[in-house]
Amino acid sequence: MGKALMIQGTSSGAGKSLLALALCRIFSNLGYDVVTFKSQNMSLNSAPSIEGGEISRAQYLQALACKKKPSVKFNPILLKPEGGMRSQVVFMGKPIGSVSAKEYMLSKKEELFSKAMKVLDELLEKHDIVVIEGAGSPVEINLKDYDIANMRVAKHAKAKVILVTDIDRGGSFASIVGTMELLSEEERKLVMGFIFNKFRGDASLLKPGLDYLEQRYGKKVLGVIPYTEHKIPEEDSLTEFPKVKGELHIQIVKLPHISNFTDFEPLHWANGIDYVSNAEEIKGDVIIVPGSKNTVEDLLWMRENGIEDAILEAHKDGAFVIGVCGGFQMLGKKIIDEVESKRGKINGVGLLETKTFFARTKRTNHLKAQILWKPLGGMVVEGYEIRMGRSTSERHFSVIHEINGRPTFEYDGAIGERAFGTYLHGIFHNFDFTERFLNMLRAEKGLEPISVGRWSLEEEIERFAKIVEKSIDVDYILGKLGL
Repeated sequence: MGKALMIQGTSSGAGKSLLALALCRIFSNLGYDVVTFKSQNMSLNSAPSIEGGEISRAQYLQALACKKKPSVKFNPILLKPEGGMRSQVVFMGKPIGSVSAKEYMLSKKEELFSKAMKVLDELLEKHDIVVIEGAGSPVEINLKDYDIANMRVAKHAKAKVILVTDIDRGGSFASIVGTMELLSEEERKLVMGFIFNKFRGDASLLKPGLDYLEQRYGKKVLGVIPYTEHKIPEEDSLTEFPKVKGELHIQIVKLPHISNFTDFEPLHWANGIDYVSNAEEIKGDVIIVPGSKNTVEDLLWMRENGIEDAILEAHKDGAFVIGVCGGFQMLGKKIIDEVESKRGKINGVGLLETKTFFARTKRTNHLKAQILWKPLGGMVVEGYEIRMGRSTSERHFSVIHEINGRPTFEYDGAIGERAFGTYLHGIFHNFDFTERFLNMLRAEKGLEPISVGRWSLEEEIERFAKIVEKSIDVDYILGKLGL
């Protein structure tokens, strides 16, 4: 029977996802058969699994850190907020309905939790270590009785719990004490120790506080992780959207239901990007409409707030406009939606000669494609799709020649006048594509070409894991697990 190690946090954004990722890689490098698990995640950043279903991007990345192919078993329940206090419920990778928060609490949660625990039991039977990630805080008084992602999971798995806190925010000692005091005596016994995350400075200065925690609770402070710059995509719950302008002014529309915004991180690292949410801000050289969990509602939001007209005006003045997934659908001529928003026929922005209808089945696949758009024609790119929309076009952006490793031939996206749309999430993570695209636009402005720094996600995971390994007591953790 495998051992369960659970990472819980004093708050959202404490660093649970990245600490779990680092531990997955540390244990994997030591030769253990490791997998990740999160019973329930609420996120609009998702990715395809090996089974073709949809899981949170956090568990996708943790699976890679385990040196495993991402599986729906690692994130059985995924909630995708739709607005209006409703969420799409994805179970074992497949959408099973849309419910209000109250409906979920009363009719779905216990049934799905029971099924998720059977998945966890299976993982524990087959692997040496299961690194389990919690959600938010385990002691929110108004939510604790309904919580199926923290201590109920730890009790079921007999997990050793590490409590992590973000010291960069301040108040980390108080947050640990507050969390421990609000846990029941049974729950406190499950806590192995504490980790302080994102510390800037000399860790020896923390000694009085660390000693206090160890004396008060008889729990070890397992380490202090330094504040570390990295390029591993973060969980989306508390992410701050950057506003960093570069020589080329790239703007991304911050839609109410924006999804998979990690698509654009390479643009930020290469140039700087600016997320905008009102019409007066629209004046970039490049304007990107990103993915959306509710395409039609976000299109109508842009229309009502004048953002659609501002995009069209900027396009007339020479701005290059791009749509990714839901954004691609919005930029077309027409959307027919009797599934997601159930609003029927809606006119699109009209920059692309496309028509989209929504099917009831979701496509979740890894893709390899060849660009057909002349300025970058012939380039091979990789990405993934998560969509219910099906679009037709006469001028295609790319041709997909591989789906989940299997040869195929089907068209993707559309080309317009100084505009293109694509279903390929992650297209800008193809650094050759991004470099050539940016330099094409820089040349138009008389700017010198730039080189987009190449890096690999694998190298970033390994680098971050080594920093964490040096900062925490791994031997003590393994000892407590009986390994």
